[in-house]
Amino acid sequence: MLRLTWVQPEDLLGHELRQAAQDGREPSAVAARWRAAGGPDAPARAGASPERASRYLRLLAEDLLDELAELPSRLADAEPTDLAAIRALCPDWPAAPIATAASSSAAPSAAASSPAASSREVTPRAAPALEARLEAAWLGRAAGCLLGKPVEKLPLDGIRALARASGNWPLRTWFTARGVPDDLLARHPWNRRSAATCLAENIDGMPADDDLDFPLVNLLLLHRHGREFTTTDVARLWLEEIPAGRVFTAERVAYRNLLLGIGPPHTARYRNPFREWIGALIRADLHGWTNPGDPAAAAAQAHRDAVLTHTANGVYAAMFAAAVIACAATGAHDVHACLATGLTVVPPGSRLARAVRHAVRLARSHEDFDTVVDHLHAAHAGTYHWVHAVPNTALIAAALTHADGDFAGSVCRAVSGGWDTDSNGATAGSVAGLLAGSPGALPERWTAPLKNRLTTSVGDFDGSGFDQLARLTHREALRP
Repeated sequence: MLRLTWVQPEDLLGHELRQAAQDGREPSAVAARWRAAGGPDAPARAGASPERASRYLRLLAEDLLDELAELPSRLADAEPTDLAAIRALCPDWPAAPIATAASSSAAPSAAASSPAASSREVTPRAAPALEARLEAAWLGRAAGCLLGKPVEKLPLDGIRALARASGNWPLRTWFTARGVPDDLLARHPWNRRSAATCLAENIDGMPADDDLDFPLVNLLLLHRHGREFTTTDVARLWLEEIPAGRVFTAERVAYRNLLLGIGPPHTARYRNPFREWIGALIRADLHGWTNPGDPAAAAAQAHRDAVLTHTANGVYAAMFAAAVIACAATGAHDVHACLATGLTVVPPGSRLARAVRHAVRLARSHEDFDTVVDHLHAAHAGTYHWVHAVPNTALIAAALTHADGDFAGSVCRAVSGGWDTDSNGATAGSVAGLLAGSPGALPERWTAPLKNRLTTSVGDFDGSGFDQLARLTHREALRP
């Protein structure tokens, strides 16, 4: 029996009930009707429940999804999705390109490192070191993703137990099955799709992953449509280039909606309970990489991409990441200034902004990162799904802050914190790679196993080297 994940109405309904409670709607009456009819809860970690629901329950779920969508939200004014409304809520929205390494000293002053610093002396996109930083960012994204792949979907205690069993805690290098007891692996098995390609003993280049596929898709997007692309351009490109089975959660629902004839931005809302999850964030890197020094432009690009699939905090996560990356790509600002810049494009009263500020405070207050993670899980695990944008963005910010931008420290902390481990490692690795400045500045133990080779189903990119991808990305960054 085929149970297609992330689209069965009886599974979507449970997630939508949870989403409604989070975004300020009152779902209790709908929830009572669903439970009275015998409707199940949403699957805790998987994308589909094990058994197909009755025809009655399936039809009821569809009706209740539509009813929930019509409920008013008390958070609507504080958490809009429209870009103009978002900007109106952001008092420190970036007004001009910020300083680059070529237009500031090698050791930036406090003023030069601030998010408000600006300079027109050197065009950020043309800075001579940009291509090297972009290669480090591609490598960093791949390495961080690869580190997190074996333990994706595992609970925090399972991740810690597996690493400790091999003498790798605090996490400092690739996961391995060597020395891990069989009974522990039975309780906490590696991710079934990743165990054969992502443990220290079997890494042979970068295997396929949606966290790398989406930067490639957006590279195609910019090549074909330029930086003024529309959300409709994104939708058409997906249908042309991405197999439906290679997208998940909000992306899979939006893909289905496109096939039903529903156009963007309604694709993000129609029976899509995953619209505040992490999918838009993992698509944001290219928008930051190609707008170095211009976080406002990066955030606007990320917004046009994100609203195909996401709303509110799901969109803010993408805008935040794009702005952080655009700042890091200048080579002139430390990680703390970059994170502060990211917050300037997020409504300050939103759940995502509050979670990020809390995470940064925790990271600055505790020497032991496990303590930071424990506080984050206490704050968010009872409210949000493990793929939701709010806790995962907070964890990324905490990891980067606590590691002070160090590459190995950033990716290891991001992955060791659990939740969406490969996505968090990827984004932390992208930012920390940019801050490192060049491929040679990254520790060889993280880059050598990648063998400068990426596996993917996107376009003609299969087998591409990260140096080649950096050249193509740099070319797009130079386009007007």
